[in-house]
Amino acid sequence: MEAVAAAREGANVDDEHDPEGSTIAYERSQLDAVRRSALERAADAEAALGRLADGTFGRCERCAARIGAARLEARPTARLCIDCAR
Repeated sequence: MEAVAAAREGANVDDEHDPEGSTIAYERSQLDAVRRSALERAADAEAALGRLADGTFGRCERCAARIGAARLEARPTARLCIDCAR
């Protein structure tokens, strides 16, 4: 994001009034959302690795029941069993 902002500094671009393209603000917003999502997925993966290391992987953090194999296969970073997730 910093690189995008730095590249735009000093530019004389009136993108807010370009009827044929999206605005730079919109594109920045989209890029930031993708970045936040990637960081969140990475944090979820790190947390799952931590649970694997301490022996709690596959256990619901709320009720301590086993998280179903199908749920873990679909979402390996799941912290909650399907009942608690609802």
